[in-house]
Amino acid sequence: MPDAQGYFGEYGGSFIPPQLETIMTEIAAAYDECRNDPAFKVELARLYKHFVGRPSPIFHAENLSAKYGTDIYLKREDLNHTGAHKINHCLGEALLAKKMGKTKLIAETGAGQHGVALATAAALVGLECDIYMGEVDIRKEHPNVVRMRILGANVIPATHGRKTLKEAVDAAFEAYMKDPINQLYAIGSVVGPHPFPMMVRDFQSIIGNEAREQFQEMTGSLPGNLVACVGGGSNAMGLFTAFLEDEGVKIHGAEPAGRSLTEAGEHAATLTLGEPGVMHGFKSYMLKDEQGEPQEVYSVASGLDYPSVGPQHSHLKDIGRVNYGTVSDDEAIDAFFELSRLEGIIPAIESSHALAYALKLAKSGERGSILINLSGRGDKDIDFVVEQYGNQYGIDQLV
Repeated sequence: MPDAQGYFGEYGGSFIPPQLETIMTEIAAAYDECRNDPAFKVELARLYKHFVGRPSPIFHAENLSAKYGTDIYLKREDLNHTGAHKINHCLGEALLAKKMGKTKLIAETGAGQHGVALATAAALVGLECDIYMGEVDIRKEHPNVVRMRILGANVIPATHGRKTLKEAVDAAFEAYMKDPINQLYAIGSVVGPHPFPMMVRDFQSIIGNEAREQFQEMTGSLPGNLVACVGGGSNAMGLFTAFLEDEGVKIHGAEPAGRSLTEAGEHAATLTLGEPGVMHGFKSYMLKDEQGEPQEVYSVASGLDYPSVGPQHSHLKDIGRVNYGTVSDDEAIDAFFELSRLEGIIPAIESSHALAYALKLAKSGERGSILINLSGRGDKDIDFVVEQYGNQYGIDQLV
């Protein structure tokens, strides 16, 4: 999957303006050439090893395991250069853009991890870089904004709507439409028109390919459960893909329940409460308002507040291969501090959703091993967490 038109079952495809059809065909052809080019694969593998620091390790969280009565393991994508899984596909997209003769990379970002990773890749290969980011997220994720600017990227605020991730995508796509010839829109997740859901998944699949081999080497078996957070869904597809044919491995995606699942605009639980629809050039589950337009969404995790989801996730939900559940803001923040204080690892708030879901599995009686994709580190979140939640967890702000 997908088929030649970019469909995973009934989801995916390419719903784009006519003036972009030729460009998307060229991108698909260039990507097909690159993924079959030994020289491209050797260069990408070299960068993964010597620039990113792959393979990322698997860590047995013994303190968590003892407390919750289930063996809990972490795939440490937080240890990658730039601090998250996003660098995996950003390097691939940057090399593709260079091969196609593009002069600029353009993208959206929510939590800033994709923006930092793309700015890093652009600097490495010598391309300009424009990153669109919601004004709310610019304030919330200030450390990542500084990193992007240090790396030479232009950070451009999205100032309409809720001023978060969905609006950043809108702004980036509008800018891309003005010059699709010289720019490559390096989409930050397994979303968008074909070939991007396939392409980003393929670059991210290194996570699961490594994890499958590592876990068997560590334990002599496959994990009983996989857990990853799902916004657009790139880190999740990166882990899940290598295990989809293993029927004995249960797979779980954790969506953001935000402040309330019953109130529109207070969550981003697309697969849990959405329905099929088309936005940003592809068909997938999406959250709709009364007019059928994308619903306003919210999550404490800036990287998860998106009203749609990768089309392959929608297909996996429909065929029952992956179970998608939800985690509230409060559960995610509890998990953030739990991992920090029991294992000495400060996770991204996005990754904390996956951890919280895994802990709920353990508390419900699940005794099979659990492998969590710790998709990013929490450096970017610490100021926000202390400001909003510090008093609850015994942290006084230092002046």
